[in-house]
Amino acid sequence: MIASRTPVSLHSLLVAGDHGKRCVAGGRKRGRVQRRHLTQALESFWRHAPRPAPPAAAARGEANRSWQPPPLENPAFEEYYKEQRIVREEEWDDFISVLRKPLPATFRINASSQSFKDICSKLENDFKRYLESEVSDEYGEDAIRPLPWYPGNLAWHLNFSRKQLRKNQALESFHEFLKHESEVGNITRQEAVSMVPPLFLNIQPDHHIFDMCAAPGSKTFQLLEMIHQSKEPGLLPRALVVANDVNAQRCDLLIHNMKRMCTANLIVTNHEAQNFPDCCLANDLSEIYKNDCKPQRLEFDRVLCDVPCSGDGTIRKGHDMWRKWNSGMGNGLHLLQVDISMRGIALLKVGGRMVYSTCSMNPVENEAVIAELLQRCGNSVELLDVSNELTELVHRPGLSTWKVQDKGSWFQNHDDVPCDRKNVILPSMFPASKSIQEGHSVCDDIEVNTGSNGSFSRNFSIEKTNKVYCDTDGISNSNTTKHSDSTPNSTGSNFPLHRCMRIVPHDQDSGAFFIAVLHKLSPLHECQMVEVTKTKVLDDDESLEELKKNSIDAHTSEDSNLTEVTLVSDDVKNDQAESGNRMNKLQDQCKWKGVDPVLFFRDLTVIKSIVSFFGINISFPLEGHLVTRSADPNNARRIYYVSKSVQEILQLNVVVGEQLKIASLGLKMFETHRSKDGCPCAYRLSYEGLPLLLPYISKRILCASPNDFLRLLQYRTVNFAHFIDARFGEEAASLIPGCCVVILREGHQNLDLGSTTMDPTTIAIVCWRGKATLNAMVSPPDRKELLERITHRFGLKALRVEEDENPRRQN
Repeated sequence: MIASRTPVSLHSLLVAGDHGKRCVAGGRKRGRVQRRHLTQALESFWRHAPRPAPPAAAARGEANRSWQPPPLENPAFEEYYKEQRIVREEEWDDFISVLRKPLPATFRINASSQSFKDICSKLENDFKRYLESEVSDEYGEDAIRPLPWYPGNLAWHLNFSRKQLRKNQALESFHEFLKHESEVGNITRQEAVSMVPPLFLNIQPDHHIFDMCAAPGSKTFQLLEMIHQSKEPGLLPRALVVANDVNAQRCDLLIHNMKRMCTANLIVTNHEAQNFPDCCLANDLSEIYKNDCKPQRLEFDRVLCDVPCSGDGTIRKGHDMWRKWNSGMGNGLHLLQVDISMRGIALLKVGGRMVYSTCSMNPVENEAVIAELLQRCGNSVELLDVSNELTELVHRPGLSTWKVQDKGSWFQNHDDVPCDRKNVILPSMFPASKSIQEGHSVCDDIEVNTGSNGSFSRNFSIEKTNKVYCDTDGISNSNTTKHSDSTPNSTGSNFPLHRCMRIVPHDQDSGAFFIAVLHKLSPLHECQMVEVTKTKVLDDDESLEELKKNSIDAHTSEDSNLTEVTLVSDDVKNDQAESGNRMNKLQDQCKWKGVDPVLFFRDLTVIKSIVSFFGINISFPLEGHLVTRSADPNNARRIYYVSKSVQEILQLNVVVGEQLKIASLGLKMFETHRSKDGCPCAYRLSYEGLPLLLPYISKRILCASPNDFLRLLQYRTVNFAHFIDARFGEEAASLIPGCCVVILREGHQNLDLGSTTMDPTTIAIVCWRGKATLNAMVSPPDRKELLERITHRFGLKALRVEEDENPRRQN
């Protein structure tokens, strides 16, 4: 055999190869051995033999040694935002300097998680002190601190970027902590300014909330945190979140991220936001409010409209934006942003609130969109001033004047745009006052016309613009706002756009963001809603072709959706029996190709079996709240639980012909098992659904000491005789085979199961009682989190979860 580390000649390798071939002819076994030796020798030869680099490779090596990262600059970017006066001239250097610095890492704690207090304690008492002592010289004294404007000290700011967090050896343990807690849903790593829009929704416990462009889901998760914080112990919140995204793959990412929340109050849909269906049963909008018992139309109390945008506000964490940026990016997205926003307003209840936001600094994507919404909606919508709602948040008012750039040319109004570009550069992109119509309102001592039937071409009168305090030169971190004069000779808007919020990076070491809060005062008129379906834009820029095609296709499909709603409404109104038959028929298969159907699980025999086996209290409603995605509901592998609010929307969706394309919903509660141990119940509990169901279970519950609970988590499979507490092992052995719940017993006292299971902070896991063992049915990330919580709380020592390679051998 040739030693693997001994350099050899090529001649000896060829001889070995010939010898290996002869061995194959002489015997297969010896041939395989020789071929393995030959492979090892070849690997050794090519690893150790000197090989001169080819001239081209040598040249590349020289180039790599002199390689420098691309410069963080873009003359077009700087010219554009200087011209737009995004900040005052004297602070431009500070603004551009901060844009070139790495974005600090930030994260948010999930206050609805069971580990909430433990995580807060760890941050305050462990990591904060450690980081102050270890990295204060490099990153400053406040290396980690709560964001002052986020309620309850739930959001934290770090003085180092995510890249520095990964690379710095001193931060390794903190980085591992963040990764793991994020994986199990206890924290969310999210840009600070991205956390702002949901806070302005002013969410209440019974609200129906619509996240129009939700993926990847950090804001959706934030919304779910809010509604679950408001719930009563042991009860589901009445609120609901519908999270939508147009892209199926992004929906998958959204669903994956939402699994960390374990909620029964979420529906994920897959639609173009600008064409999200009405799901309306009534022929006339006035009929919607006649029946308070059942919803007649899908409407929302709150809408989060975080639209697709050019994203130049994220330039600190996406340095490639410096190279890619051009002004056409914002121009190409403007109409889509208007259409999505108008659809959001149409789906908003009267009295409801919609937050429009982008991570762009471009006024064409921001103030221009808001001005167009106010123009179209007239008296139906008002722009709110919410500057006093987060007083610690440093922000600036919206712009009242801006220009539009197209192919290097600047325009102050649409009349100046060349004829061949007027279908690309739209009137709505420019600042403008409202057209003179029948209605008007007064805001900030300025009379503003508010008619809703104006022509689509905008009136660009600049009357009274000098009196509108809408410039962005001021900074606001409370109720005080400073302003400067508007740009001379520029066309301004009479809309109160100063009520919008601009967050710029150098004010509080963050990214950039734009936020506007709209309040719906009355239903939209028919002509206002039709405008959404008729507006089109064409561009010769190839980078916008796909976006444009989707937008145009969406417009052409809107009318057919409305027609379908009307037909269904007539059927329901004229023949209730036929609607019931249609509901049953739609339960058999899904209307949407490639999407699993959403079927109500109605097998009463199975439901009664589950209730009897686990002793589920009748106060916890199962019938009507269980759904499955299996095509054959009689053989459902997984059964999901949905809240009352989700159930009502599902029923409405069935009656209107499954207009909602539902990608995911509900909380996984029960799963089938393949055990042959003789369990009388065909389903076992799911760990995800255990916290919700536990307060209502009265059977098959075991209480373990901290040491035995820890042992179950470490080894996963433990023989009855190997538990430290012999009585606990005997109790486990006395159960008939099947699924059971093991609760952590604090100390050595005997627990009252009724009071323990009703406590939402109770630590419990799902287990399987086998023939001679008890098996923990918990995923590795959840096991690791529970191990850390228990060892920290009780001062116990545990093995690493990764050491659990062969639990049976360890027993």
